[in-house]
Formats: sequence, structure tokens, C-alpha cells
Amino acid sequence: MVSNNSDNNSLMKIAIFSSFYPFRGGIAQFSSRLFRALQSTAEVKAFTFRNQYPKLLFPGKTQMVEDGDAVEDVKADRILDGLNAFTYTNGVRKIKKFQPEVLIVNHWMSFFGWLNRSLAKAAGKHTKKVLLVHNLFPHEKRFFDKWMINKFIGQYDGYVVMSEKISEEIKQFIPEAKILQLEHPWYDHFGTLKDQEEARIELGLDKNKKTLLFFGLIRNYKGLDLLIDAFELLGEDYQLVIAGEVYGNENELINKITACKRKEDIHFFNRYIKDSEVSLYFSATDICVLPYRSATQSGVTAVSFFLNVPVVVTPVGAIPKIVQESGGGIVADNISPEGISQAIDQLFSKGTTHFKKNIEATKANYSWDHFAAQLTDFIELL
Repeated sequence: MVSNNSDNNSLMKIAIFSSFYPFRGGIAQFSSRLFRALQSTAEVKAFTFRNQYPKLLFPGKTQMVEDGDAVEDVKADRILDGLNAFTYTNGVRKIKKFQPEVLIVNHWMSFFGWLNRSLAKAAGKHTKKVLLVHNLFPHEKRFFDKWMINKFIGQYDGYVVMSEKISEEIKQFIPEAKILQLEHPWYDHFGTLKDQEEARIELGLDKNKKTLLFFGLIRNYKGLDLLIDAFELLGEDYQLVIAGEVYGNENELINKITACKRKEDIHFFNRYIKDSEVSLYFSATDICVLPYRSATQSGVTAVSFFLNVPVVVTPVGAIPKIVQESGGGIVADNISPEGISQAIDQLFSKGTTHFKKNIEATKANYSWDHFAAQLTDFIELL
């Protein structure tokens, strides 16, 4: 993918391969927002899947954005099937036609390893190849992960990560790897907060209770069961909102809620929350709780902080670092119902206004333009 661009003053040509619209979810949201930020200083073209995951491997109801959702609509070329290697040659040819100077490939699942390898090898030595690593290993590990990562990890010139943990994992494969560690930018495309009382009425919540929000796709590693147990330890002046689609055993979660002594104060919105609805849930809450058992970074904190909602998090991954640096919440002492409930009480005892002021004061440090500028500087040095 050699560039024919000889004018040093012209824009850098960047191709990004990732999940993009019409696919939904955090990776597509991240990639679309990064695309927009890079557009101000580079000529950028987006490439994505024709089909992303096989239906048998996808735990949710649909992979696609549904009608009526106000998404960040990047016009990406849909060039290949994720697990059909016979489509890779044609897909790579379409990227080559763009003649990019830089190829950025987003990585988050190890079973895309052979695709990552194919993209990098086809790019050739004259194209700078950057792997933007959301997770090197998936949260639910599989027996083939390490083998698959070995197939592609050495094919890239530079690596961009958003947690120290991922940086250390990459160095286990490539000790001399060139790695740029950045903070996850705060999402700024979900609109603005609504009136809290009106939002609570719309969602059928008690207008006067302290409101906790668990937001996003529900998977075992996110520790929702720990939060439900923690909720039982809190006073009756609290209510819990769970908003997200279950990726796992739905009946097990419903039984957990049903068995909770405070079940009348748990409001479960069991579905994927569209981009156009996000601000409604964050408007209704006082704080967002991330009771994760494991993590690298989190898009939920990026949403919460941009909408000025304080958080309580567990001490996992890079999440505590951003919470402490921004002053936007409390990090629990440990990953347990007791630790989570104590952190929630501690945040309310200090007052949510204190944390909201801290968030507002540090918002500029986590902008997408800042992220894109640091990424561009790193690329130029490769």
C-alpha cells in the first residue's frame, strides 16, 4: 500500500479498519469518533466488515444498529467477512486502492487474528502499520487466544493501548515493541443531560431516591451480581437502575434480581440502549457504578464523565487511574459487595456536586482531538 503522495504539505492518508456503522457497540462508537477527530488533520478512509461475527458466536439479539437510532454515521466501505478468509484478498485490494500511508487496525477479539495478520502483511513495508489494541486477550478467554495472537502481533510497526495492562501483555510477545499509551477519550456524541426529575418520571423511577446506574452490555466479568448484593447492604433510600442487554444467562440474572430483598427498588431495562436514549438514563441517575471483576479500560466511564455523572468503580485495569486523576468518583477498596456498598455511601457522603466539579475541570484533557493529535505524533515517529 505505497502512497503516491509526494507533496510533504498535503494531508496524511490514513486507512482505518474496524467495526463501524451499521454495526453497533462500543468498538464501532470508538472508531467512528476517532475517525471524525482524525479528519481535521488527515485524509481518512474507513473500512469495515460485510459480516462481523457468525450468528452462532454472537451472544446478543443483533449486531446491527436498528432503525431510529441516532448513531455516529461514518460511511465505511464494507469489504470482507470476518471469518471467511476467502474474502480477505478482495477486501485488502480495496484498501490498497486508497494507497494509504498509514493503516490503523483495531483489535479486540483474538479470533480476528488471522484477519489482522492478512491486513498487515498485505500493507507492505512502505505503509506504517498501527494496531490499536482495545483488549489483547478477550475478557472470556479461549484456548486458542495465545496461538492466534502470536500469528499477527509481530506484524505491526506500532501499538496504541489505553491501559498499562495491555502494554505489559504486548511486551510479553514483543519486548521491544513501540507502544503509545493514551487515556480513553470521553464520548461527546450522546447529547446533553435532561432534567433529572423528568427523566425519572419517564423511566418510572422514584423521584426522591438516591439513584444508582449500571449501564451497558451485561457480561459476567462486569460483576452486576456483586452490585445487586451490594445494593442489599444499602439503605432503603436507594434505587438501582440496570440498563443493558444480557450477553449470557438471562434467566440467572432475573432469578438473582427476583431473590433480592430490595427487588422492588431494582429497575431492569433488559435491552440494548440506543445512542439516542443514553442521555435519558444518565440524566435520571446520581452516580454510575462499575463493579467489574476484570477490565482494561471502559467506555462507560467515558460516557459517564462527559455527561458529568460521578462513578464508583472497582480496582481493576486502567479505570481507577482515570477516576483518581479526574477526581470524578470513588475507587472501592476491593472487589466485593461490601467494598462496593461502602464506596457508594462514601461518594454520597461527600456529595455528588464535589465530583461533578472535578469532572468539569478536567474534561478538556480527555478530548478526541487531543487523542488524535497524540496518535498522529506517534505515527510520524514510527
